[in-house]
This record gives sequence, structure tokens and C-alpha cells, in this order.
Amino acid sequence: MNRRHFIASQLALGLWAMHARIARAASAPDIPLANNYRQEIDPAAYWVSEKLDGVRGLWDGKTLRFRSGNIVSAPDWFLAALPPLPLDGELWLGRRSFEQVSALLRKGDPADPAWRELRYMIFELPDAAGDFSTRLAQIRQIAARSGQAWLQAHTQFRVADRAALDARLQQVLREGGEGLVLHRADAPYLGGRSDALLKLKPQLDAEALVVAHLPGKGRNAGRLGALLVETPEGQRFRLGSGLSDRERDNPPAIGSRISYRYRDLTAKGLPRFASYLRPADSF
Repeated sequence: MNRRHFIASQLALGLWAMHARIARAASAPDIPLANNYRQEIDPAAYWVSEKLDGVRGLWDGKTLRFRSGNIVSAPDWFLAALPPLPLDGELWLGRRSFEQVSALLRKGDPADPAWRELRYMIFELPDAAGDFSTRLAQIRQIAARSGQAWLQAHTQFRVADRAALDARLQQVLREGGEGLVLHRADAPYLGGRSDALLKLKPQLDAEALVVAHLPGKGRNAGRLGALLVETPEGQRFRLGSGLSDRERDNPPAIGSRISYRYRDLTAKGLPRFASYLRPADSF
């Protein structure tokens, strides 16, 4: 492919990615999304929980969906045990088990025995009235009334200050967890990103839309060199670090969302030392 044809193909893919983004925004649920925790925020105003490395599951009272809006192929016994009201939580197999959860859900087989090991960890009640402390009390009641060991209220606790928050973060990391999530105790239910929901991890992370595949050079000639990605704010940058050989041979699709890690932001608001992490919506 010559350069003119390559540029034309990338422009076409960019337009396709834009349409995919619009379609996704129309179908995906408007759910709370976390900002990164900042030093000036007082953690005493928040409930704190471990950040679970699973897959988000959204129950609307009738159907279980992924964050993308696609339906989860869950067993009938699993769905029948869920209450007739919206829930938001994590489909989880335990620490350091994201790949196993992802493989199970991507397989889409409700008869897979691994479903018996899966837990649904509830941490929100979509569109429920009251502040988060009120909703948390309701979540605990729902889990207790269910009688199902796999349907659990995700453990939430309070800390007095930043020193106590840091101590809990280090404990979680030592035990194999990946970080903490903070829910503001007095916040109403809010969709989208806000400081009502925060995440605290050793490295910052964020999501971006894949808008193009950039060709590689040298040892990566003939396959992916980097992803051209776009942030929710509309800024674009190349993301080449962190990609495995398998991902370079079979890169995330144009129009899909990916997660990446970074150290901090430049003066222009672009991530510094960004590294690919994994797909953000594989389902």
C-alpha cells in the first residue's frame, strides 16, 4: 500500500471510529466513572473500597449488560436470583484473575462451570434516591436478603485522613490488589465522570478510543507499530509502549476503547510515559 492509499484508508477508518463512538454513546448506559484521586481531596468524606480487577456488570432489573451495553450471556439460575431493581457491580473471580473473567465472559457459554465460581460484587444502585451512605445501606440489605453467597455487597470502609488511606492502599497492594476506589458519602447518584467517584492506584490510568493503526518499523515492520488514540477530551496521541507481539499482530479494533497507564500529564494535557494496558470494552 502506497502512502496516499494508506492515508486515505486511515481517514476512512477515522470516520468509522467517529460513527462507532456516536453509536456506542447512544447504546451504552450512563454510569458513574471514576476520576483519579488528587492529593488535595480529603478522603474522610468518602467511603473506600478495593478496586476490583473484574468486568463491570449492569443489571436493569431484567437484563444483565456489560458497560458497552451488550448483553451478558449469564446462566438462568444467576439471573433468576437477582432482584427486580437496577444494580451496578463487578463480575469478579478474585485478585489477579481478570484474564480468567474476560475469557469466561467472552466465551458466552452460560453452561460453563466457571460461573459457579464467579461473584457479583455490588457497589451502586443506579438512579436510586439518597446519598451514597443511604444507597450503601440498601445494597447491604439486598445482598443479605438474597441468600446467595456469590451476590455480595462490596466491602466499604472509612478512613480518617490521607495517611490512613495510604496505609490501606499499601495493604491492598501487598495482598495482590490493584488499588482503591472512593465513593463520596454525601453524593447523589451521578452518571459520567465526577469527583463523587475516585480511583487511587500506584500508576494513573485512563481510557481512550482507537482511531487508527500506525505501521511499525524495524522488528515491527509489517505489523502494528503504535495505536493512534483519542481521549474523551478530543486529544490524540500515539500509544506504542506496552503492546505485546500478539497485540501487534492482532491489535485492538478501530473504534474500540482501550485502557492505558501513564505517569502524569504534560502542560498540554497529554499523558506522559503512556503505556498500553488492555481493551476497555472487549464484549
